[in-house]
Amino acid sequence: MVQLLFEDIFILQRIDPDGKKFDKVSRIEARSEQFDMYMQLDINTEIYPMRVGEKFTMVLAPTLNLDGTPDTGFYLPTNRKTLADKFEYVMHGKLYKISEDSSSGQTAKVEIYASFGGLLMMLKGDPSNASNFELDQRLFLLIRKV
Repeated sequence: MVQLLFEDIFILQRIDPDGKKFDKVSRIEARSEQFDMYMQLDINTEIYPMRVGEKFTMVLAPTLNLDGTPDTGFYLPTNRKTLADKFEYVMHGKLYKISEDSSSGQTAKVEIYASFGGLLMMLKGDPSNASNFELDQRLFLLIRKV
């Protein structure tokens, strides 16, 4: 069984808050329901359009293999079922920064930064939700609308 690093349902709050910078990519801002995490994510809206107010499940996983075996780093086309079969949008990337943000008052927040081939993600929230993450960790981001 795959050990997920993070899973929650998010509500999309804003699209391109700083203005549209690229034709096919938008930066979304969303907040999670269960863990109250804030996320900024660059997403290819040409192939996966999203609208403000939509709910979606977002998962971060270290592998797509359902048995939990580590990712080899190579794509091998097979007929095996993977975690990606349960989702509509999948990206592979690397966690490049973990930092603490204490500017939000008395409660410290952790910020997790990942890059998916240049499409960036920032996940911000309670440090207890970041215990499974390591610097330079390779991960998969999977999204499915609910």
